[in-house]
Amino acid sequence: MENLERVGAKERVKAMLRFMPNLIGLCGRLMVDSRVAKTDKALFASAVFYALAPLDFIPDFLPFIGQVDDAYLVALTLLRLVNHTDESVVREHWRGGGDPVMLARSLAGLAPLVLPKRISRVLSAKIELAPLFKMAKDKKQSTLLVENHDDDTKAVLRTV
Repeated sequence: MENLERVGAKERVKAMLRFMPNLIGLCGRLMVDSRVAKTDKALFASAVFYALAPLDFIPDFLPFIGQVDDAYLVALTLLRLVNHTDESVVREHWRGGGDPVMLARSLAGLAPLVLPKRISRVLSAKIELAPLFKMAKDKKQSTLLVENHDDDTKAVLRTV
């Protein structure tokens, strides 16, 4: 059953990777928005650099999986911004189809299913995503992102 879930996740992630150029452009536009904090701008710059660099945790010359870690990091960075500001700031700068916040949530939830566990742990060492089914089931009260502190306590960053 787990293998079937992984195959389904892989197909969905493949479809989402088509939005990667739009996600990179979105990060670039958010870096010049005065409503975005300097810390978030620095994280966007790092995420864009990571996504464009040919050598990273999983080199981009490896088909599919080489792009998933890039998309995962960009999605986590966007979700962090959503936690610190209004979702409308992200949506205002989006030039692609669909909803960028839902795309980021989906990518952040599905990428760990197809990435090697070690890579997934490194990229998301300080956060824990809420289960996707919970977000879809009750959008008004579900936890979007939980930050893990070094002392193993968890702080809810924001509920949606």
